[in-house]
Amino acid sequence: MTTEQTRELLRQLPSVEEVLNTPTMQALQPLLPHSIFADCARASIDEQRHAILEGELRTPDPQVIANNACTRVLSHLRPSLRRAINASGVIVHTNLGRSPLADEAVNAVVEVAKGYSTLEYSTTTLSRGSRHDHVEQLICSLTGAEAAIAVNNNAAAVMMVLNEFAAGHEAIVSRGELVEIGGSFRIPDIMALSNAAMVEVGTTNKTHLADYQAAITDDTAMLLKVHPSNYRLIGFTESVPLNDLRILADSVNEARSQSSSDPLPPFVYEDQGSGSLLRLDCFGAYAEPTVAESIKGGVDLVSFSGDKLLGGPQAGIIAGRADLIDRLKKNPLARALRLDKMTLAALETTLRLYLNPTQALTQIPTLRMLSEDVAIVEARAQALAHQLKAIEGLGCAIEVVAEIARSGGGALPMCDIPTFAVRLGFPEGEAQACERFLVSESSVPVIGRIKQDAVLLDARTLRDEELDEVAAALRAYATKRQTLSA
Repeated sequence: MTTEQTRELLRQLPSVEEVLNTPTMQALQPLLPHSIFADCARASIDEQRHAILEGELRTPDPQVIANNACTRVLSHLRPSLRRAINASGVIVHTNLGRSPLADEAVNAVVEVAKGYSTLEYSTTTLSRGSRHDHVEQLICSLTGAEAAIAVNNNAAAVMMVLNEFAAGHEAIVSRGELVEIGGSFRIPDIMALSNAAMVEVGTTNKTHLADYQAAITDDTAMLLKVHPSNYRLIGFTESVPLNDLRILADSVNEARSQSSSDPLPPFVYEDQGSGSLLRLDCFGAYAEPTVAESIKGGVDLVSFSGDKLLGGPQAGIIAGRADLIDRLKKNPLARALRLDKMTLAALETTLRLYLNPTQALTQIPTLRMLSEDVAIVEARAQALAHQLKAIEGLGCAIEVVAEIARSGGGALPMCDIPTFAVRLGFPEGEAQACERFLVSESSVPVIGRIKQDAVLLDARTLRDEELDEVAAALRAYATKRQTLSA
């Protein structure tokens, strides 16, 4: 295309005013400020201008520009953050908000959000209270810890502990535990940000107690143990149990107490990651260690997430020795990273459900999905398949198949969770089109997964009350597909 031809095509592009005056744009203009319409029109025109300059467009289409502008306008009317239906089979799905809250927790959030609350007010003393009080005693009761504090996520918890107790000093950690988890959260990066000096010991697959012992100096402030989260080393491996680290730290402290110098007293800190309050027997040897087990094993502090295996809102919980928690409460980061009233309401209510473990297994959605009998999951899959019988004649093969679900959230990486899914088979290449429709064109996005040119909708992560919505979305796709092929 010559330069003159390109210029001629650019001259054919409509003005912003012309796009704004099209009937569809005119019909929408009472809904939003004029500036948004102008920006959307300008962006749509720029899109075709770029295509012309790149030689990808031979004839600009004013109607296409107007339609694209309308689509952009309508996107402003729909929330970006909205409810989605998880049919992926990944229970603690980070991209979908991790753990859904129990109904009781949702109600508690609404109750404190719609009016005033006792966030920092004590009804006992009729004076200012502490927001830590709402969850601290519950955490202690459930874990056996002396004290606790909650901040906005576990990465923040790790950084705050390292900053308070190891800034400018050494923290010893096994090379096999220098993990990176989702979102590029790396233990070495967090240690650097906290100004702690990381001392690596052992090898990737084997670390012995003697490795820790040989690395201890007068500047050692902490023996750090990191739960491997979403990976496992198997085969020729060895790591040091918490109680052995406890014995080592105690022996060092005893020796230092007899010294004339005044070295740092090293202590044991575990970043447990997912943080389980119940040992789920259904996973046998794969079951995650509980926070109470870490406390009993001798850690001085342990931190974990609130929105993973615990099944609550996003939070980072630190539990352990009262003198250490008191120092954390006075750290300036405690205010910078503190929880808001809605998160505290959800966390407190979730923790209260754990006071009755049987109740927790059925009322906390994450625990229910992890432990639900596979026969119940199969029945749910069959119910969805039955609702989809009407679209089988439209070129879609439907069957219920046995599958494997995953915990997600950095927990139980080696554990296959049996499940059942509805499999929708299409002609080659159409599974992607169905997936795109369910995600992008459904009023409530339905997130499944693709396997061997078929869409799988996993019943373990679906709720009974969501089946009608999923079926309606698939019927809408089948109707659109039939219309386009007519």
